[in-house]
Amino acid sequence: DNYRQTHYQLFFDTKFNDNLVFNTAVFYTKGKGYYEQYKADEKYSKYNLPNPVFGSNTLTNSDFISQLWLDNDFYGNIFSLQYKKDNTQFTAGGAVTNYEGNHFGKLIWASNGLPDPEHKWYDLDASKTDINTYAKWQQKIVQHWSTFLDAQFRNVQYSITGFRDNPTLVINTAYDFFNPKAGLSYNRNGWNAYISYSIGNKEPNRDDFEAGTAQLPRPEQLKDLEIGIEKRKAKYNWSVTGYYMNYKNQLVLTGKINDAGAYTRTNIPKSYRMGAELQAAATIVKWLKIEGNLTISRNKVKNFSEYIDDYDLGVQKTNSYLLPDIAFSPAVIAGSTISLLPVKNTEINLIGKYVSKQYLDNTQNENRKLNSFYTQDTRIAYTFKKAFIKEAA
Repeated sequence: DNYRQTHYQLFFDTKFNDNLVFNTAVFYTKGKGYYEQYKADEKYSKYNLPNPVFGSNTLTNSDFISQLWLDNDFYGNIFSLQYKKDNTQFTAGGAVTNYEGNHFGKLIWASNGLPDPEHKWYDLDASKTDINTYAKWQQKIVQHWSTFLDAQFRNVQYSITGFRDNPTLVINTAYDFFNPKAGLSYNRNGWNAYISYSIGNKEPNRDDFEAGTAQLPRPEQLKDLEIGIEKRKAKYNWSVTGYYMNYKNQLVLTGKINDAGAYTRTNIPKSYRMGAELQAAATIVKWLKIEGNLTISRNKVKNFSEYIDDYDLGVQKTNSYLLPDIAFSPAVIAGSTISLLPVKNTEINLIGKYVSKQYLDNTQNENRKLNSFYTQDTRIAYTFKKAFIKEAA
């Protein structure tokens, strides 16, 4: 990749009184760059070029090197007003942002020659406007008990004038979302317990439209229930969180890869993810600390149908699956870190990670999977401090 991004930011904060604070920021990000791609034995017509003629020979194919460019501008304003007094906290805010991207491709070389040394075979624009407002309220009800309530409104607008491999696909669409969340928590003597319920909506990415499926991607909706408990002491802590995430039109990976090496996604009408996340850490002695985490989950598609082309009969075959695993969703993820401090300013970390098997599509086919794996890393760090250097490692 040959890509450069420059960020400009301006912040403003003011405190009206001990209870009321306002902050805002405007920003502008300029990005521009490309990556090069080599394609062998492709047609000139694919790049909107005439076939070159050499004497009596007309050439239709060549090897090509292209540069795929992105020239983009991202700018906007974010703001919030925060009120805090006694047992009440209230925050209201929002953001207005706009993204403008120009996607174009240049041919810079062909084995059989180019009529134009820097021919553009596509030049397409895309923009995304995101306007959102939110309010967050936290209230201590009685001793040790608190509640919270969040609400967000979002408006997202896409304007896309085509894609490199599908220049006639024009997207002009808008989404309106309401995302609420509510919860209750309990805190006492190092114990913390909570329960929360939320509804979240999210628009498809530009890449999801670019996948070029027969039906345009739909926005996702998630209904999430979480229950957690945590204990914290000076020398140890642990927590357990259980969750149930019920999806409508979840965008999941299909296993298909586009020509840029990126995975494509598709909507699944009904699916869910449920499981438990466990975390613990303990200081055994001054020079030994142990940390670990474990996630056990069940990630399922509800009644998945797979369509396969039968070229002999000219029809599509349908295979139905009852509750197959969601692609690229391992059922078990675990990690551990053992930290040793043998001498002053020296730390040794033994880092382990385990990931169970994952399927490459939503059929739970044992022939299309990534096997489980375990990795073990060792990291040694020595920190030294000198008068002319505050700290280095």
